[in-house]
Amino acid sequence: MPSASRPRVVVADDSGLMRRVVTHALENEGIEVVGAAKDGDEALELCRRLRPDAMTLDLAMPGLDGMGVLRALKDPSRPPSEVVPVVVVSAFSPSFGARAVDALAEGAFDLVAKPATGEPLSHFVSQLGDKVRAAAASRRGAVNGAAHAGRGRRAPSALPPRRGAARPAPAGPRTGRCVVIASSTGGPRALAELMPRLPARLGAGTLMVQHMPAGFTASLAQRLDRASKLTIKEATGDELLDPAVALLAPGGSHLRLTESRRARLSDAAPIGALRPRADLTIQDAAAVFGERTLLVVLTGMGRDGLDGAREVKRRGGRILVEAESSCTVYGMPRAIAEAGLADAVLDLRELPEAIIQEAGA
Repeated sequence: MPSASRPRVVVADDSGLMRRVVTHALENEGIEVVGAAKDGDEALELCRRLRPDAMTLDLAMPGLDGMGVLRALKDPSRPPSEVVPVVVVSAFSPSFGARAVDALAEGAFDLVAKPATGEPLSHFVSQLGDKVRAAAASRRGAVNGAAHAGRGRRAPSALPPRRGAARPAPAGPRTGRCVVIASSTGGPRALAELMPRLPARLGAGTLMVQHMPAGFTASLAQRLDRASKLTIKEATGDELLDPAVALLAPGGSHLRLTESRRARLSDAAPIGALRPRADLTIQDAAAVFGERTLLVVLTGMGRDGLDGAREVKRRGGRILVEAESSCTVYGMPRAIAEAGLADAVLDLRELPEAIIQEAGA
């Protein structure tokens, strides 16, 4: 691969061993590591001097830590050429999990869990490579054809809606719908904007699937719950669907729904390297609720949600997807819109009102 076409990345971690592990992983994935930093100040200096396409960032570093780096990158006085998308590479513990979720809220592009002792490196290497390439492509403006680093959102497009994506004119039952929300890259930040604007009771209940490593979703649920009228909980299994509660799939488990409307967790094999897989949750909800299903697909890489969306439409349900104008990565919503399955393609700022109208509060 010609050097000019390879993503150029800075690695920041206070551990020399971890810098070597991350560097080796990225190089194995065909990514060029142009610099390595042992603290936040050095990371910012390398970004200023080398202008990389992306950076991997540890959160716990001496001096200026990872959160300080993220806040510095958001400084409006910083030249745009020095602002790079960041993939957080973090160990998991309850405290680190909360900090990693805070980092996503501060603008980090995505999150990869550091490999635990004894774990094979293959999954870490592939996950890191995929997310760093996507981050670099967002800076270059080319993830799945279009992506945005999310540092400033455009107003909703005045162009005609895409095929199958007319503005919503709710059909069928307008109350009591089961709401399923699916998201991936950029999702924690989108959810932080969306969920606080929803009412304390919504439809027949809400299921949420956000692609995150195992252990981190509990912190995300807690952060969203503190800001929202809805009660937001990480699912533990056997919860009865409740209009006042949104259940978040735990990282590392598929979230299923039984005919009796109870949540069930599954440790079945990942599908397309994803566990949880949104398609499974969506298909279960469609099987139970039929036309009383409302699917909402937010920012994210890939096509998870597309098979589920086909089942929702087959059973007469409704589908809203986030517009390119507000997505960090216009991948999951784009797949559904281009398949002609979306009833509306809406900017994130427009989605809360549409969800309330469609689901019924």
